[in-house]
Amino acid sequence: MEWTGQRYADTPTVAVETYIEAPPARVWELVSDIHLLPRLSSELRSVEWLDGATGPAVGNTFAGDNKHDAFGEWRTTSYITECEPPHRLAWAVTDPEEPTATWRFTVRPEGSGTVLEQWVRMGPGRSGLSVAIEQMPEKEQKIVFVRLREFEAGITANLAAIKDLAEGRA
Repeated sequence: MEWTGQRYADTPTVAVETYIEAPPARVWELVSDIHLLPRLSSELRSVEWLDGATGPAVGNTFAGDNKHDAFGEWRTTSYITECEPPHRLAWAVTDPEEPTATWRFTVRPEGSGTVLEQWVRMGPGRSGLSVAIEQMPEKEQKIVFVRLREFEAGITANLAAIKDLAEGRA
């Protein structure tokens, strides 16, 4: 992927996909379980549904506790913006109208299995990255590039773990 020269205001994205030898319903069962995500992520520590929600549906919210060596610890509220079982699940972080990030899983049948994509878009809302950029505006492109690389590595690890679980290897 080519990210050099991107600025936060460009709302840069990362997308990674993998083929899983399992039916879409099994893959959906995994990606729609938000409680699985902290087990996969090096940054997301815990999640909980809010306001009585027990699963994904458009408008439902969940809180996430995060930790990153450079950014410290923080809590976000995420809003389910798309939920089309067993094909698509997306959520906006902090504010559905002006999110700090938007995350999405797309589940697509292919052959005897499933293609799973995880996608993230930075911004356009202010985030911890915005603070770092304001402190070092001359390094904005490098800051964005490094964060995109972190997202790519995290997504790649998430998809590998979901693949192992769906295929019965974990």
